[in-house]
Amino acid sequence: MLRYGALIAAAFAAFPAHAQQMSAAEARHFVVGKLYSYQCFEGTRGAGRIAENGSVAGTIQFRGNGATRYAMLPNNTLYVVGERICATVKGVPFQPCFNLIKTGTNSFRGSVSGLGFAYCDFVRRDRPLVASAAPRAPRPGARAEANEGPAETGTVPAPTAVEAKELPKPDEKPAAASPSDDKPDLRSSKE
Repeated sequence: MLRYGALIAAAFAAFPAHAQQMSAAEARHFVVGKLYSYQCFEGTRGAGRIAENGSVAGTIQFRGNGATRYAMLPNNTLYVVGERICATVKGVPFQPCFNLIKTGTNSFRGSVSGLGFAYCDFVRRDRPLVASAAPRAPRPGARAEANEGPAETGTVPAPTAVEAKELPKPDEKPAAASPSDDKPDLRSSKE
């Protein structure tokens, strides 16, 4: 049960002096569609992205050890209720809502409302950490091949535009889904 809560707080101590509570509109603009890495209070970590439709996709490593798993939560998992961001999570007997505190230009802290100790810190990652368009410098002590010519590097194509859609307004109810569609589907990366 806490695992699902940690993942959702992931999808969202001491704060710097410029920390500020985000409204639902500010949070949507700041978070939706962007890649964030996260580290939670009990060691859970990973990276993920929240889509316009309220779905969540990313990786999670519970308590900072063991296998890193890929997880997807369906449409309307996250939604707006008044000025709060809330979630529907299978196995959680209550509707968790979140406090989102902007801690920097590219970071925020998300905590479960009423449970301030249950938080995750999120940092925006504009590009993948493992990819680079720049050629690598030769390692010291590495032998050069006799017939090797100058290395060629290609250009990285610009990202394509993504169609933006609004999340349902607080007065609207999410589209009806079958009972199996509204449950999170966690899958192991080994499957």
